[in-house]
Amino acid sequence: MSTEETPAPRSLAEALRARDDASLAALLRSRPDLITPVPTDLTQLATRAGTRASVVRALERLDRFTLQTAQALAVAPDPAAYDDLLDLLAGDDADPGVTAALPRALGVLREQALVWGGTDRLRLVRTARELLAPSPQHPSPTGLGPTVAEATAGMSPGRVQEIVTAAGLTSTHDAVSAVASLTALFTDRKRMAALLDSASPDSLDVLRRLVWGPPYGQVTADPAAHLRWLLDRGLLLPTSPGTVVLPREVALHLRGGRAHRTTEPLPPGIEAVASHRPQVVDSAAAGQAYTALATVEELLKDWDEGGPAVLRAGGLSVRDLKRTAVALDVSEPMAAFWVELAYAAGLLASDGEADERYAATPAYDEWLEQPAATRWARLAEAWLTATRTAGVIGGRDAKDRTLSALGPGLDRSAAPEVRHRVLALLAALPEGTAPTVDSVLARLHWERPTRGPQHDREDEDLRTRLARWTLSEAESLGVTGRGALSSQGRALLGVPAAPVRAAEPVGPGDKLPVHHHDHHERHERHDHGTRTAAHPVAEPLSPPEQAVASATAARLLAPLLPEPLDHVLLQADLTAVAPGPLRRPLADMLGVLADVESKGGATVYRFTPGSVRRALDAGRSASDLHDFLTAHSRTPVPQPLTYLIDDVARRHGHLRIGAASAYVRCDDDAVLSEILADKRSANLRLRRLAPTVLAAQADPATLLEGLRGMGFAPAAESAEGDVLITRALAHRTPARTAPEPVPDGPPAPDATLLTAAIRAIRAGDLASTTPRKPTETPAAKGDLPRTSPAETLATMQAAVLTGEAVWIGYVNAEGAASQRVIAPIRVEGGFVTAYDHTADEVRTYPLHRVTGVAELAEDQP
Repeated sequence: MSTEETPAPRSLAEALRARDDASLAALLRSRPDLITPVPTDLTQLATRAGTRASVVRALERLDRFTLQTAQALAVAPDPAAYDDLLDLLAGDDADPGVTAALPRALGVLREQALVWGGTDRLRLVRTARELLAPSPQHPSPTGLGPTVAEATAGMSPGRVQEIVTAAGLTSTHDAVSAVASLTALFTDRKRMAALLDSASPDSLDVLRRLVWGPPYGQVTADPAAHLRWLLDRGLLLPTSPGTVVLPREVALHLRGGRAHRTTEPLPPGIEAVASHRPQVVDSAAAGQAYTALATVEELLKDWDEGGPAVLRAGGLSVRDLKRTAVALDVSEPMAAFWVELAYAAGLLASDGEADERYAATPAYDEWLEQPAATRWARLAEAWLTATRTAGVIGGRDAKDRTLSALGPGLDRSAAPEVRHRVLALLAALPEGTAPTVDSVLARLHWERPTRGPQHDREDEDLRTRLARWTLSEAESLGVTGRGALSSQGRALLGVPAAPVRAAEPVGPGDKLPVHHHDHHERHERHDHGTRTAAHPVAEPLSPPEQAVASATAARLLAPLLPEPLDHVLLQADLTAVAPGPLRRPLADMLGVLADVESKGGATVYRFTPGSVRRALDAGRSASDLHDFLTAHSRTPVPQPLTYLIDDVARRHGHLRIGAASAYVRCDDDAVLSEILADKRSANLRLRRLAPTVLAAQADPATLLEGLRGMGFAPAAESAEGDVLITRALAHRTPARTAPEPVPDGPPAPDATLLTAAIRAIRAGDLASTTPRKPTETPAAKGDLPRTSPAETLATMQAAVLTGEAVWIGYVNAEGAASQRVIAPIRVEGGFVTAYDHTADEVRTYPLHRVTGVAELAEDQP
């Protein structure tokens, strides 16, 4: 690589100052925390880029090889030449893969302002070096220890001279030159090889055990001869009583110059476990999508009249989650997923009443009226962008409290990114190809190998679990089919078609080609919101783009879903078979008139006295039910079903129950006498008020259930004596909004914000760095100029006449101070009107807010 022609920058701020706007925009886009709030100038931007929190966040987002490059720079001399860095990564063998990949990795570190300087003087920002450099408290991932100079810093000069002499070197006059001589020996391959040739096998075995780290070992006060030989020659150096360390230069010689045991310049490929025809994948995914819609509908229908109670701490109780799992005929983790998905889509919320319960929202009714494919797209989009993570339910939070479904503490800000990345990897494969789970996890671990220098394994494991949950949930939701990404799944990501690949079949275990540069590359977009490039997906879509992508996914899914039917098949055993999905009015009415007995490709409904009474309670008459069944059955209405409806209708409403506390009235006093004589009515505490009226000390609902349990068919009535009609879908929450995702740090800035921010930073930098003429009392750099009001006015008026620009200090109405370069146009009425070079526009400033004025140097505007 050629050296830069421009003078080498002396600081990160100078390096940033030499960048163009596109390069600054790339920095702010990759590290959005630097733009919140917008820095006043490039010096402040450089300072912020070197803060510990910002550097840790940037390091967390590096891929494995880029991070290995930063780690190698942390153990290289400061500054380091490009060739030295290459030697540390490629080793003596000059790995060609490393040689080819290093420019990209170094470019990423430069773009993110983690590395600055010319190719002959590469510098890792100080904070990154502190985080990545080896120390006893925080060992380096390279496994290297301190340098000879660092390890001998506290050693006596006499002891240093003894080591130099034992190593066969000439004694020097001071410790500094002695350490330099020893370092030169350890970095000279030929002389070092000759020295080690004289070592015993036991001594070499000790070095081999320490060479890849950790570099520290324990020795006794009287070490064995083979250890004493190493200590005498400085091949092991003491760090504290009983502890020795392998110097970095010695380890690098033994490693063949490599800083890492295994260098991974390229991401691992994705292995295929199976390959299917795309039509098979789409059909399987469509079947799962239909099941997902049916499951969510069944869940919310079960909670129509008020679902489970809300725990005091928020969320569902374990018992209610188990009941929901039984009702949906799924496992408890899957029940938690469907509950959380409905909540994320805004279809489910708490009602906010005093006795707070969960129920469907008004948005659920609107959702039901939409086409099936549109309803699926809404669920899929909510899942893709939600930070609430059902997989952690049942675990423990930081305070050792159990995490419950719909409760607090379920947000994992990394979830949307991991979901998107997993699906993006599937989108990079040929259509119909299902990858192995392990290869997907290995790729993700290469892209994000660590959670920072002081990461804990729990965070790392969370990303792995998120990826596993993504693969499972995508299959249940119909985004994938048979493990491969479906057409509607590709469209959901904004990918119009699969990438073109080789025509040969892909078998289990085959390695698939995957683009290695897609993690950092910017990609073009179609006008309609989809993307094209070498890799189909680079980053999540913006909300408008996601809406377009979701609509496209719905259009692709619609033809694959079964058409709703308007008929059922009635059978003589009091059942009805729905050979497919039913249209909404038919499904709603049949759900009231009959109970679901079994599900699957065909749903079986069973008619019972209780289900028929439920339809009558909803305001239907016997003739209405007969007409309904006749109109919607492809088979004749069986006689047993006709008799069942007529029999229940004849007895329905014969007894009337109202509020006294509660009462029962009936025109047939013999029926009331039968009730009083029945021992099962004792807990209702009934007494006769009149021949046709009984009073109870139970509420009407309890009285209804009690008499129905005794085999009667009572009907509730109002205070006016009219029969009360109980309708389904009665309970809804007030209008609720879906939960907002919890972002993982500041949002990525858009183009408008980037343009404005860069302009403001450049303007502030111009004001802070513009040379000015020296004054009698020069201000320190960064201080505002200070002049008297009379001197300020005189300088302004002179600048109007000469047309020259001046440098001013200004304090706005909020008390914020700033420096500006202006060209005064007019001074009158206590105001100066001037062209502001920092803002690139004409502005008017009150003179009393100008702290002072100074003339610019002759060669400035």
